[in-house]
Amino acid sequence: MARSSRALCSALSLGLARLYTGNSTIQVQLTGGAESFRVYSTQPARVPRMEYQDAVRALNTLQTNASFLEQVKRERGQPQMQLEAMKAFLERTGLMVEDLDQLNIIHVTGTKGKGSTCAFAERILRNYGLKTGFYSSPHLVQVRERIRINGQSLSKELFTKYFWQVYNRLEETKHNQHGGGMPAYFRFLTILAFHVFLQEKVDLAVIEVGIGGAYDCTNIIRKPVVCGISSLGIDHTSILGDTIEKIAWQKGGIFKPGVPAFTVQQPASPLAVLMDRAREIGCSLHLCPDLDDFELEGMKFELGPEGDHQRLNAALALQLCRTWLQQRQYQDFFVAQDAVHVPELSTSGRPPLTSTFRPSLAMLEGLRNTEWPGRTHVLSHGPLTYYIDGAHTKSSMQACIKWFRERALKEEKTVDGPVARVLLFNTTGERDSAALLKLLQPCQFDCAVFCPNLVEISPSDNADQQNYNVTLENILTRCIENQKIWNKLMDERPGHDVWTSSSLNFEETDSLGNKLLLMPGAERKIDSSSLVFPCISSALQWITQGRDPGLLESRGKILQLQTVGSNHAIFLQEAVTIQVLVTGSLHLVGGVLKLVDQSLSL
Repeated sequence: MARSSRALCSALSLGLARLYTGNSTIQVQLTGGAESFRVYSTQPARVPRMEYQDAVRALNTLQTNASFLEQVKRERGQPQMQLEAMKAFLERTGLMVEDLDQLNIIHVTGTKGKGSTCAFAERILRNYGLKTGFYSSPHLVQVRERIRINGQSLSKELFTKYFWQVYNRLEETKHNQHGGGMPAYFRFLTILAFHVFLQEKVDLAVIEVGIGGAYDCTNIIRKPVVCGISSLGIDHTSILGDTIEKIAWQKGGIFKPGVPAFTVQQPASPLAVLMDRAREIGCSLHLCPDLDDFELEGMKFELGPEGDHQRLNAALALQLCRTWLQQRQYQDFFVAQDAVHVPELSTSGRPPLTSTFRPSLAMLEGLRNTEWPGRTHVLSHGPLTYYIDGAHTKSSMQACIKWFRERALKEEKTVDGPVARVLLFNTTGERDSAALLKLLQPCQFDCAVFCPNLVEISPSDNADQQNYNVTLENILTRCIENQKIWNKLMDERPGHDVWTSSSLNFEETDSLGNKLLLMPGAERKIDSSSLVFPCISSALQWITQGRDPGLLESRGKILQLQTVGSNHAIFLQEAVTIQVLVTGSLHLVGGVLKLVDQSLSL
């Protein structure tokens, strides 16, 4: 969208917002001693033609994530200012940080698996008949996915209602003595989530940290019920630090005095940092047992999200839920629950290992019924099988490859005829594309396709997918650089096929030293090529060659096939099955899901 058009959209959105500023809130405050009582009106203002897309367009005027991150970098010497600014924004909307204590929060951070852990925990506790709130990021298709009630994205009507309540309160106060402008995109959505959860009267809120922990805007939470840290790795180094120990220090910043905290098995050095943070802040820190320790008498728990790495996340979620139920005195949880005690780790320098227990039926059903789109996600559309995972760090990509390898080889064994394997890839921010592509190179793709995280090259009417923080030139340049990296890797690849029986000893290791063996499959004679497309839609048009009935239906017309890469296009047209791995960016994943899974756009 041209700058002038964006300015017009911004001005229009702000103008619409001011139309019903006058009836935004009713506040009553009774002060007595140390206590205060506040009541807020939840009556929505009635504004003609005020639609969901109007709210999202106004929200997009706050899309300053890139400049906000630059500001965070500059303020690293005084990072506490970020939390103070967040508290000030919250107060301008009529809430105090003390109000958040009512939400009975589970607060979760980590590098890999924090979102999945939250999804497991939310689903488990919902099975106990509790009304749950769940705040996560980023969204895949629609921004209202970030704020969920009872597992469902906030409705367009409720999102619009609460958006304008919060937006107008901030708009009214940005020039007064308590002013300070408008909060950036993520800060605003965090404040909005708190308002939604309080006014919808949830029994608990599961809150996923955005970036880091110590100075993340969610960390204005004073008294969560329990905190969790999923697997740690290297990410957001310009903000969190360039070593895993510095990152662990940031993640441990969500610990609160007297609030129990849990983590999964971590490398020794970051685990030591987490222990130091727990001692410094004054909370207990325990390690979660492996999920294997819960599976007694040959029982194997069934998990909704696929992949062995999800077992770590499930184990952490079980402990978070058990602790939440204990802390909130849900005594019925313990009826007929036989605790199975595991001795604490005797190795010095590590937190104690918490005891396992016999999970309830509600817990087992919660694990099985958890849905977390875009992570180890498989969609089958006729001859097309999409393997979709938003992995964007080295450790998460290793887990993605292990899952994809096992699933793809299993599918290939059932197919009588040629199978085409295609990589659809992009990265954003400071991600190390070369490191990620090097991990992917042994997967023996027939073709690698690169495109930016744009659903369409032309301006879209869908405001949820708009991003004002990047230029088309910059993102296409990155795609071309990714293609060059891939081509160089293919030129330098070893002469043997790492997926054949001659390469059984080829191994990678994850951050904990676990070996990731590239399992052999049928020998593949690959003459891989690479292509760059200007948007996701055109990339999928070429990859599918018109053979995905779901994509054809969602586009509403017969797609014009690309003439580029004609030799590989013929192969894709003739293959019995086309396996497409979509990875490198959750934003890319979201754009693909918007086109191939219409249910997420409803």
